[in-house]
Amino acid sequence: MCGIVAYLGREQAAPILINGLKKLEYRGYDSAGIAVLDNASLFVVRREGSVDRLEGAQTLRGNAGIGHTRWATHGAPSERNAHPHVYGKFAIVHNGIVENHLALRAACEARGEVFSSDTDSEAIAHLLNAEYRGDVGEAMRRTAAKIEGSFAVAVLCTDAPDEIWLMRRASPLVVGKREGDLFAASDVPAIAGKGMSIFCLNDGEFARLKGGEISFYGADGEIEKSPIVCDAETDVPEKKGYRHFMKKEMAEIPQVLANGADLRTESSFSNLNEVLCQTEYIQIFACGTAYHAGLCAKYAIERLARISVEATLASEYRYCDPIVKPHTLAVAVSQSGETADTLAAARLAKERGAVLLAVTNVPYSSLTALADHVLLTEAGREIAVAATKSFNAQLLALYRLCGALAGKKYDFSLLPSLASRAAEAGEAVRGWTPHFLGAKSVFFLGRGADYCAALEGSLKLKEISYLPSEGYAAGELKHGTLALVEPSTPVVAVVTSARLAEKTMNAVHEAYARGAKVFLITSIKPLCARKEITASVLLPDCGEVFSPILSVMPLQALAYYVSLARGNDPDKPRNLAKSVTVE
Repeated sequence: MCGIVAYLGREQAAPILINGLKKLEYRGYDSAGIAVLDNASLFVVRREGSVDRLEGAQTLRGNAGIGHTRWATHGAPSERNAHPHVYGKFAIVHNGIVENHLALRAACEARGEVFSSDTDSEAIAHLLNAEYRGDVGEAMRRTAAKIEGSFAVAVLCTDAPDEIWLMRRASPLVVGKREGDLFAASDVPAIAGKGMSIFCLNDGEFARLKGGEISFYGADGEIEKSPIVCDAETDVPEKKGYRHFMKKEMAEIPQVLANGADLRTESSFSNLNEVLCQTEYIQIFACGTAYHAGLCAKYAIERLARISVEATLASEYRYCDPIVKPHTLAVAVSQSGETADTLAAARLAKERGAVLLAVTNVPYSSLTALADHVLLTEAGREIAVAATKSFNAQLLALYRLCGALAGKKYDFSLLPSLASRAAEAGEAVRGWTPHFLGAKSVFFLGRGADYCAALEGSLKLKEISYLPSEGYAAGELKHGTLALVEPSTPVVAVVTSARLAEKTMNAVHEAYARGAKVFLITSIKPLCARKEITASVLLPDCGEVFSPILSVMPLQALAYYVSLARGNDPDKPRNLAKSVTVE
């Protein structure tokens, strides 16, 4: 949620800030703004809408600046609520949530201070100004102590035009250095590049950018840090001829599966052997797409390893007073490793005695630091808000975990070629889009592992086409949902299990009998010729248990093409952000 950038160096700050914000726009695009210091003069430009609306600010003069692209939490998307926020001598940009902002605002207003926005973030600027006694670092520490919630904050002070201060708690923040130029951002893509040394701030840490050097501070004073390993090409991806990042990332799924199936990654599992031998229960928690990957893992592990698995939404796990039995392996799944609800659930599971395994795409994330063991998904940087290749990568990591729990080595070496065939077959869904444009709702059906794929297909369609959609276990259609089925209702059925095919086709027949058009994703060729089917995609067979890793691909493509047909930008769905770092 929200993206922040900062720059201090020899160049003019404004163009660098705007370029960095464009690389972070997947984190939020309700509004954007920059603040630049030129000597002791502060210049601020804020705009509602995308970062492109800041282009006129390129001419601002000054070598120190901060910028922000917003995903609205408190206060509507507007220029008034855009960052940076300025009060007194301070300008700030903030990613996170100030949970006690109402109490802080009331205290400020009691002193006669006037707020110019509806945001929680503006309270930080007021606090800094009130706590300032001539030392910005001390004001930062006193301010941090009064904030309840999460934050990554970058600060300018007109009394210190040659420095930028940063602080972090439970929201990601990285800093970089290259030939005397200093940078900071919410995520690596904004600052990664040739010759850049990048460092991660941990919770409770502060940093000062000054004089071409970065100083880091913890609870006990100044600390030393080592740079993280980055790959400029991987961490700053380009579209490379594709119209959208989402389409490019779907095309990368076969290579992602090749990366994940590489036997050189077996060391990740050898380090887990002792834990897995002692595991009697598994709890998986995640959010959104990652949660659906967890559901797929539950079906696979219980079927093949015969170990009891509970898959729970992370936002519910943390509040349901979970029972964590001895010998429980807790599996937290998060593409970014920064998802606030998943991190909170992970901390709770550890506190109650579980061994924590992180399945994530980011080796330097907060979840990685928290976990006892880590499985990296090797998906590469994903820019489109709607997850595609990261889902397939999570599935492969979890299926390999299933094999380790079952004491078997399943051969996944054919998956990349099967995925290429699935991608080619899945392009047929482009012709389905006219049937979806006039729909009031869409239903996705499946049983077993196909039900998990149906849930993910429904989520994708909702995210980027804005069509109301639901995924259902096929047997539940007749228990209420059938009342919503009418001739204008598209129904997408996922059928890859020969064992359950006729059971699912019963639900298909019920929908067809009410006039619905039924679209089929299957690996069972005879089903494509059934009279109930309007159109179908025939997939290669990779086995019932592991089938979602292929069956989701045409569902992702369907969401993409319906989104385009409805005139949407599939990379930037309204109201959504890539990394959900607030509760």
